[in-house]
Amino acid sequence: MEKMNIRQKTERREHEILSPYASFSDQSKGREIVEEPCDIRPCYERDRDRILHCKSFRRLKHKTQVFLAPTGDHYRTRLTHTLEVAQIGRTIAKALLLNEELTEAIALGHDLGHTPFGHAGERALDTVCKYGFWHHEQSIRVVERLEKDGRGMNLTFEVKDGIRNHQTKGNPSTLEGKIVRLSDKIAYINHDIDDAIRGHIIKEEDIPMQYREVLGYSIKERLNTLIHDIVKNSENKDDIRMSKEIEEAMFDLRNYMFQSVYTNPIAKGEEGKAESMVIELYEYYLNHVELLTFEYKEMLEKENEPVERVVCDYIAGMTDRFAIDTFTSLKIPNFWAVK
Repeated sequence: MEKMNIRQKTERREHEILSPYASFSDQSKGREIVEEPCDIRPCYERDRDRILHCKSFRRLKHKTQVFLAPTGDHYRTRLTHTLEVAQIGRTIAKALLLNEELTEAIALGHDLGHTPFGHAGERALDTVCKYGFWHHEQSIRVVERLEKDGRGMNLTFEVKDGIRNHQTKGNPSTLEGKIVRLSDKIAYINHDIDDAIRGHIIKEEDIPMQYREVLGYSIKERLNTLIHDIVKNSENKDDIRMSKEIEEAMFDLRNYMFQSVYTNPIAKGEEGKAESMVIELYEYYLNHVELLTFEYKEMLEKENEPVERVVCDYIAGMTDRFAIDTFTSLKIPNFWAVK
């Protein structure tokens, strides 16, 4: 009998330990391009590592979460948001005996397609690009087409499905994807409250009492309530659920955040400038494609990608800082002096 390698032993342990509702690594629908399996890592671990080491993931540290260019060191970025989603997701997956590595891979990849300046950049590109723009679909384009010099990361079906369906109206095909869909909301509602309190936009006491009474009187209490509720209502079930009371309170709190924080001029006062900047950059590069970097020009010249799509990809991949620097160099005149 042939000796099993480490990956095969790990896959066997999954069947011994995990819930029958888990996504087992050796039952994945696989990759678009067939690859030789790793002898150490099951497929979802391999996907997790590919995402963690890609350039798009690293750029998230310089992309806005909610506060545009905050002047403090402790506000969230798109990267720290992603890490918080991953940790919440793993906690829930572990408690339910589901596949932690698949959950983590989806969480780490779910926002790879986000634009500079958060949802302001997303709105701007959706306005000007004739193909429209949705960050969850752009995340899929990143992993399938843009990363690795145009080769993509060749991720498994289950990871891509979870990334594509992480938004509120999404319907992931795996329980792990459903965990990330909820973990994303749990993370951003609570860390955005934390950042808003730090930014003196709201105080804890401003949050309506009917939500605090149900969910808790602090970030810690609310996280505890939400995570425990999911685990309690999903244990030994082929679904990821919340109780009606907790779910309604969570989405009501989310609505409160849209009214009090996400449209607050302190947090969002500069967004109009950011949107205008993204639109101007898009329009400039449409007319100056020769200034795109090599890999994007390759997409135009050798692969016949539409110019609007390629320019949108280029702008979406920018960090806040790079977008500002590029706009400044293209649009703002330098001081002239005789030397």
